[in-house]
Parts: sequence; C-alpha cells; structure tokens
Amino acid sequence: MRVFVTGASGHIGSAVVPELLGAGHEVVGLARSAQSAAAVEALGAQAYRADMADPDALREPAAGADAVVHLAFDHATLAAGDFPAAVRTDLAVVRALGDALAGGPGSGSGAQKTFVGIGLTPTGDPASDAAFQANPRSAVAREIVGFAERGVRPLLMAVPPVTHSARDRHGFIPMMIRVARERGVSGYVDEGANHWPAVHTEDLARLFRLALEKAPAGVPLIGAAEEGIEVRTIAEAIGRRLGLPTASIPAERAAEHFTGFQFAALDVVMPNASTRELLGWEPVGPGLLAELEDGHYFDAA
Repeated sequence: MRVFVTGASGHIGSAVVPELLGAGHEVVGLARSAQSAAAVEALGAQAYRADMADPDALREPAAGADAVVHLAFDHATLAAGDFPAAVRTDLAVVRALGDALAGGPGSGSGAQKTFVGIGLTPTGDPASDAAFQANPRSAVAREIVGFAERGVRPLLMAVPPVTHSARDRHGFIPMMIRVARERGVSGYVDEGANHWPAVHTEDLARLFRLALEKAPAGVPLIGAAEEGIEVRTIAEAIGRRLGLPTASIPAERAAEHFTGFQFAALDVVMPNASTRELLGWEPVGPGLLAELEDGHYFDAA
C-alpha cells in the first residue's frame, strides 16, 4: 500500500512510519519544514513539503495514496489556548484529505481507499456519546465516519492520553515532571484516584499498522495497553525519581498548581479487549511505571 502520513516526524508518526515501511508499505510523510523533511527521509520515507494551514496542498499526495494516516494536529494553536481554532484547522484538513481519497486515482475501480484518524467512534451508550459530542474534536470524528458514504473506509483510533517512550517530549508525563520540578512537589488532584490509560509508542504504532491492514470500516479501535492507572501512583513514581515529596492538591487549587497543564484531574478508562481480539494485538513494550523507573524521562525533562 502507498500510505500518506501526516505528522510523520512527530511523536507517534516517527514510530508509525518505520512500522509501515517494515511491513512493506510505501510511505509519503507530510513535512512542513526542511528539518521535518530531513527527519522523514531519515526514517526511509519520501517527504512531501506542505503545511496544514493550506489544506488544498495536501490533496495531491492523498489522491495518489491508497490510504491516509492522519496524525498531525495544530498543537501550537492548542497550546495558545484556542482549542476551537485548532479543531477548525483539523476539520479543514480532514475534509481535503477525504475529498482526495474519494475522488483520487483508483476511485471507482474497486480498490477501496482508507482514512485512519485519531478519535472516538460513537458507542450507542447515551452517557458516553454525550461526553463524546461535547468535545469539539467530535466534529472531526463525525466527518471521518461519514467518509464511508463516499466509498472510503474510515477508521478511528482512540489514543490514550499517555503515550510514552523516549520519543515523548510534550505529553502528560513530561508536563507532570515539569510541574513537579517547578513546584517542588509531585502532585495529584484530591485523592488522585482518577485514571489515565497508557500505551508505549511502539505498541501504538504497531496497532495503527494492524488497523490499516485488517480492521473493518467503522469498528471502534482502542489503543490502550494499560486501561487506566491511578494518577496518584504515577505522581508517586515521579516523586521518587525526582527525590520530591508527593502530595494531594485540592481541586480548587489545581488550576493554579498545574499551570499550563489542564488535564491533571482527567479520569478516563479505556477497555481494550475487543481491539486486542479483533487485530491480534498484544503490547510488548514496557508499561508506564516501568518506563518511569527506567529514568529517561528525567534526563530529557
């Protein structure tokens, strides 16, 4: 398969690209700078220079591909506090990519093209789906699911909030370590009984490849290796490695304490038995706590 990967030089993309190449696929990776292009080419893929700010520029490589794996997101706008604007950019990109897949070479020839994105598939459970609809990114997920009506196979991967490895420089764990160093205490909100699912980056990359190769259209895909780890346990592991005390931060003080990190109180559990069974996926990378004990996060933070 010829696969166009956005975010190819990023945290997850830099693992997905070699995973696809190793399985015999041809990969074209989106690169918005010369540095990113060099990184993509170093992975063994072809680099395509363009920017998400110009969605129309992405139509050509998508039209020439059998599949798109969309991993890029406007993180700069998100970090600036304008989540809705970042979602609008993503929606425009997804629409351009979907248009290209639906109308590109090979369309109507019997060779169905595939779009793999990050997001949640509605479950039919009213409570879960209400929470899903409340997230601005649900508009992007609905757009992707709708590609099925245009002859494109849509797949949505629910990626855990903690995707960990030496590639992780800006995720939940580096942010928790930063806050702990700045505050002199490794904190958690209230009792720290909220949960974060987790997966090693290499395991997630393999799951993306398996999904592309085998998953039926529209099936919910859950990329968690660990369904939910108590945040207090994570904070304690960070505290041990930094030689700092661990402490509860009352909910009313959390926004101030965790400045720049708004997800400390997030509570998510991601059951993954159906995905493991469907795709024969068995994670082999270290778990999050083992990786924290390994220490590389503290060298890089």
